[in-house]
Amino acid sequence: MNFKNSLLWPLSVPYGAMAHLRARLYRRGFLKQLRLNGKVISVGNLTVGGTGKTPMVMWIADRLLNEGKSVGILTRGYRGERVASSSNSNDDSGARAEITSDEVRMLRDRLGASVSLGVGADRFEQGQRLSKLGVKWFVLDDGFQHLRLARDVDIVLIDATDPFGGGRSLPVGRMREPKTALRRADIIVITRSNHSPAVEAALRRDSEAPIFYARTEFDSIRGVWSERLNEESARQRKLFAFCGIGNPSQFIADLRDWGFQVSGHRFFPDHHRYTQRDADEVGKAARAAGASSVICTEKDLSKLSNIRWRTCDLFVCRISMHIEREGDFWRAVMKKADARSATEL
Repeated sequence: MNFKNSLLWPLSVPYGAMAHLRARLYRRGFLKQLRLNGKVISVGNLTVGGTGKTPMVMWIADRLLNEGKSVGILTRGYRGERVASSSNSNDDSGARAEITSDEVRMLRDRLGASVSLGVGADRFEQGQRLSKLGVKWFVLDDGFQHLRLARDVDIVLIDATDPFGGGRSLPVGRMREPKTALRRADIIVITRSNHSPAVEAALRRDSEAPIFYARTEFDSIRGVWSERLNEESARQRKLFAFCGIGNPSQFIADLRDWGFQVSGHRFFPDHHRYTQRDADEVGKAARAAGASSVICTEKDLSKLSNIRWRTCDLFVCRISMHIEREGDFWRAVMKKADARSATEL
């Protein structure tokens, strides 16, 4: 433990205790949950940082759409900015200002206007707005700790490469809640693995929920302001990777697992807003590493619209979520949604 964490360590104990107490107050009914007129599927985790929540949210929303359901995604829009709403924003007020963020832009780009988005800290208010537009199925993004909104299904993602964030609560560690919070989970998905018996054994100490596995898979690579690459051509290039996401080292590991030549990388803080100076420094580092192209994630791309890449081609890597035994997983989700709705709605 470094000096900074040694100073913060006393704060982690009351943080974990307060999180546990808050969940207990909701469970006992002292704090009331608000229920939307529809079914809510929550996707969340125990730790801060990336576990694959956004790809999972997109997978669930797409599955619901394919079944002909009216779908809305409720997301906080963390570190977003307020902009004038666009004509295709599924909003009931043309002049209404809305919050957008890297995840929100990514969701819009991938899912289009077929999914309504409710963006803001008050997910219940956003859900009510979407309900008036006819939405009946809600996907609650990063919702495990958002206990104010009642949900029909609680899906918790656990990163197999770092399942419990070092075991310490915020602000020293990365745990949002103690592991005992897994008792609330209806379904657990271990990400970035297809077989982790040690992680399963650790989870079974606190939860009897069914466990599934999921991995992010390479989808495509495309140029942004330059040529488009097919997969074979991209693997022949030396690429310099950069990103500002919750688990940046996993992006590099994934690229290499998928057969790409990564000659160097530069990490930025999660949700980083890029400047021209950042781009120039990345380009300089890429040239020094012998790379003529740089590559980032879809999440990063949304914050690069006003950036010029003077000496390097910029490419973006698109990924998708692959769920092992996806048929069984989806039946478990629907069974839980139907069972809870029958008793609570």
